Amino acid sequence: MATSKNNGLDYLKFTFEHIPPRSGRILIAQPELTDPFFKRTVIFMVQHDKDGTMGFIINRQLNLSLSSIIVGFPDIDVNISVGGPVSPETINFLHTFGDVVPNSYNVGNGVYLNGDIEAIKGLAIAGKLTKENFRVFIGYAGWGTKQLSNEIKEDSWVVANLDPELMMKGTYDNWYFTVQQLGDKFKVWTIYPENPSLN
Repeated sequence: MATSKNNGLDYLKFTFEHIPPRSGRILIAQPELTDPFFKRTVIFMVQHDKDGTMGFIINRQLNLSLSSIIVGFPDIDVNISVGGPVSPETINFLHTFGDVVPNSYNVGNGVYLNGDIEAIKGLAIAGKLTKENFRVFIGYAGWGTKQLSNEIKEDSWVVANLDPELMMKGTYDNWYFTVQQLGDKFKVWTIYPENPSLN
């Protein structure tokens, strides 16, 4: 970690060892990332390959009901979040039902993406969808080829290999708590001011 001066203010510059991004891992925005959409976000990656990266912001929850965004669904209590700025008219969901939901994409570590909507609806009607096994996202976060890798090299993000089951349960829906799971060397992140220019 080093410091640099900018307009008379001390700014912390963070350096750390990176683990590679991949499907099923979590991205955590470093505190100096000022993009208003991604500032202090926690993102679950569902795809990372030569064509780019796709993920969902998990700590931007909305006060909406499932029945208000998907016609014909019962009004059940599940987490609905802004998934990202790309395709805000689309709805995606993560679940832990595996092959019970046909055509689901296996993200890894017991988490699945989308699948047959009628099967999901049936699980909802049966009362089997809960905050612990089902999450909904409006829009998604996306990066082109090598774009995310370059941002990681610039220390805009750190990749964390955290428990997907706990992610589904909402354990990492708080940026500060998630940063704490990275260990003591990241403790300084949690005291870094959201607006350094005010200090």
